[in-house]
Amino acid sequence: MPLNLPPGKKIAVNIGADFDAHSVWMGTFGKTSPSYLSRGEFGAEVGVPRLLRLFERYGVQGTWCTPVHSMETFPAAFRSIVDAGQEIAAHGCFHESVPTLERDTEIRLMEKTVQGHLKHVGARPRGYRSPAWDFTEHTLELLEKTGFAWDSSLMGRDFQPYHPRPVEVRWEEGSVLGAPSPILEFPVSWYLDDFPVGEYIPGVNQGLGSSEVMFQRFRDHFDYAYAHETNPVLAITVHPQTIGRAHHILGMERLLDHMAGHDGVWFASLSEIYDTWTED
Repeated sequence: MPLNLPPGKKIAVNIGADFDAHSVWMGTFGKTSPSYLSRGEFGAEVGVPRLLRLFERYGVQGTWCTPVHSMETFPAAFRSIVDAGQEIAAHGCFHESVPTLERDTEIRLMEKTVQGHLKHVGARPRGYRSPAWDFTEHTLELLEKTGFAWDSSLMGRDFQPYHPRPVEVRWEEGSVLGAPSPILEFPVSWYLDDFPVGEYIPGVNQGLGSSEVMFQRFRDHFDYAYAHETNPVLAITVHPQTIGRAHHILGMERLLDHMAGHDGVWFASLSEIYDTWTED
């Protein structure tokens, strides 16, 4: 198997914390009113420290996918993440809607993202997560040319990393899949994301769903992967402004209790997991 977990480890669990703050409301939803921006502020000022304390208690090494906008708007909160030794991955410049970008704009924003990491983290990011969990026809090639090792935006598997392929879409005959990319994909899923359930956006996303159902879904994914998959990776996505709410942080604590109660669980960053990958 290409994924070789450390001795004694049966499953890798990554908690990907998308520290979007203001940018998700601005870049994805076009919302700049004080009410929406205050929700991002809650994520920085309340959600980040709550989640960091929880990670410390359970020894969780996570991956904080952070737009440059968040680094510059909330530098103290961002520095606390870096100082805690958490991995920082690229998540765009201002949570831009990637599929809508022209090629030149996508290239410019990708370059600005890397420069932001060099300035605020002191290193190039090894991994990328699209703010839109979607690509243009150029994104995969751009990631390769920029020097990324891994991506975590696509949904072609559930528990096994894979090499994504570009697709030539054809309508009246079968689409054509290109050669596998050298980029290693850690797949995501809306089922494993707190935002759709937890965030109410009038006319856009109902939100306000049952957190118990959401966390049960997370547990079910873990239980299936633990019982039926070989060397699986479970990638859960949370957002400090969402998971940091009182009822959600309690649910996250119960989820970590459940997972930590199993032998051989490795709470790791995506780059740590990537480093265990060897090709056949």
